[in-house]
Amino acid sequence: MTLQTPDQLWAAIHAERARLADDLADLTGADWARPTLCADWTVEDVVAHLTAAATTGRWAWLRSIAGARFRPDVHNARRLAEHRGATPADTLAAFRAVVDARIAPTGDLWAWLGEVVVHATDVREPLGIATAPEPDAVLAVAQGYVRKDFAVDSRTRARGLLLVATDSAFVSGAGPSVEGTTLDLVLALAGRTAVLPRLTGDGVGTLAGRIGG
Repeated sequence: MTLQTPDQLWAAIHAERARLADDLADLTGADWARPTLCADWTVEDVVAHLTAAATTGRWAWLRSIAGARFRPDVHNARRLAEHRGATPADTLAAFRAVVDARIAPTGDLWAWLGEVVVHATDVREPLGIATAPEPDAVLAVAQGYVRKDFAVDSRTRARGLLLVATDSAFVSGAGPSVEGTTLDLVLALAGRTAVLPRLTGDGVGTLAGRIGG
């Protein structure tokens, strides 16, 4: 099923948040401090970031990004600190409390679905958790990523390349090819170098150069 309407996209966001929250229920203290695929963030940092994303509306986001002098890293760090609990259990409880929230700074719901899909994988892979996002959700993110740069420079990274998913009907662009699962293509467009060895095609080197891999 193609996710197009706001209700469909919100339902997918809620489902992916709930799936991740369930995956985190039995983590140890060491697990919460483990590095993720997302730069310098730990598992707990990523979860706090997702809580921030689910509780920040348009005007709050504009105030925050303006207060950070339009530096996304500063904005993200401040919101992360705000939503990180006194303990990992508190951080998880805060995330569970916003699983069904319908708050977003913009109407680009595919991008906010992408936040959950990508960051959940950032957490799951290092922890060895096999849970995968729903294919329809991943496909919606892939389609959005090649259409527009938003939270990540995905469209810029995809430009001039033929992206071909090996597990779905997703095909986009023209040029040197990059083939992989829909999720791995999404992760690469989001800048995750860890997936590059899993991709094939004569465009992989170009894509790697664009994400610093």
